[in-house]
Amino acid sequence: MKIAGHPPVRADHIGSLLRPPALRHAFRDFHQRKIGEGEFCAIQDEAIRAVVDLQREVGLEVVNDGEFRRGSYWGRFVELTEGLAVKEAVFKFHDDEGHQVDFTAPHVEGKVRRGRPIAADEVAFVRGLSAEKGSGVVFERHAGPRPREERKRLPTPFSPLVKVTLPSPPTMHFWRGSRYADPGLYASPREFFADLARVYRAEIADLALAGAGYVQLDEVPLAMLCDPAVREQVKADGQDPQALVDLYVDAINEAVADRPADLVIGIHMCRGNFKGLYLSAGGYDSVAEALFQRANVNHFLLEYDTPRAGNFAPLRFVPKDKGVVLGIVSSKVATLEPLDHLKRRVDEAARYVDRERLALSPQCGFASTVAGNPIAEADMRAKLALVVEASHTLWT
Repeated sequence: MKIAGHPPVRADHIGSLLRPPALRHAFRDFHQRKIGEGEFCAIQDEAIRAVVDLQREVGLEVVNDGEFRRGSYWGRFVELTEGLAVKEAVFKFHDDEGHQVDFTAPHVEGKVRRGRPIAADEVAFVRGLSAEKGSGVVFERHAGPRPREERKRLPTPFSPLVKVTLPSPPTMHFWRGSRYADPGLYASPREFFADLARVYRAEIADLALAGAGYVQLDEVPLAMLCDPAVREQVKADGQDPQALVDLYVDAINEAVADRPADLVIGIHMCRGNFKGLYLSAGGYDSVAEALFQRANVNHFLLEYDTPRAGNFAPLRFVPKDKGVVLGIVSSKVATLEPLDHLKRRVDEAARYVDRERLALSPQCGFASTVAGNPIAEADMRAKLALVVEASHTLWT
């Protein structure tokens, strides 16, 4: 697809994929020192080869490593960046029944500096795999996703867009509230974000050199600031929610400044995803104008799988030079969304954003941590295949 004003592909996915049992066990064994780093890396490599093949087989034109080298989507960034540590968050995951789960979050314990590349090895490995030949997949129009063996395949070179995800800059600030850093380290959050932006700019440059064509920033804090209850908690902590929105958009823009002209940057808005639990609810209204109009990115990947995300009206603030990926397929439940339901949702969104600037994806990843969401690998495959097939059905 033409990039300017459009998502880079019509069928996207958010990045994290279910780790196979052998890889989950390897994470446990490595942390318990039962296996060495070499064996651990070999198991990761094997699992990544398989998950790249899976993405090929369902017909995706964008691939990544499923975040298989990470314990969580932000953990590796914290581990490899000087000055960052982990402490208890001031927020909690919860479900619709009121059950709550504590979690840990990034904390600033020293001046932030880039110690070493963070995800360039992830990109380089996938770039090498994606240069190999695979199978193109052609889909026909019909009422639902066909079984894998019924799809027509053409022997074509497989040269997808290589994608990599990074936690957004606000991830390193928000979840611990006003206690985000040890006392005396930074005079203000803006001073902290200036240091952090230098880490991102160097990392993004290395990702491009390694072969990435697409960097996705996973943004939870701004999505949480859509929730009135979260905004009240922020106020009780002595902070101004709207000032944080402006600060965070500025931090994102600083982080992606000076990126290569041909590198696509997208922002994924997420309300939290841990074993099917979430952190917040609320439509995009309170952040839409500032984020959609001021963020210097190509497109937004937006959760819209449940009523918690509100309606599509905030999309009226998306400028004509930016695209939207509609996250209307759920990664948290196994039930497949009917194609006519997806079509209705796309038609509703197209009232606010031109249809040619829209695309589809699951609302979030399938495994923000090693544990993953409560669905099976076969269900994940079916969901990804549905996204691809729906994109063919709705745009051809």
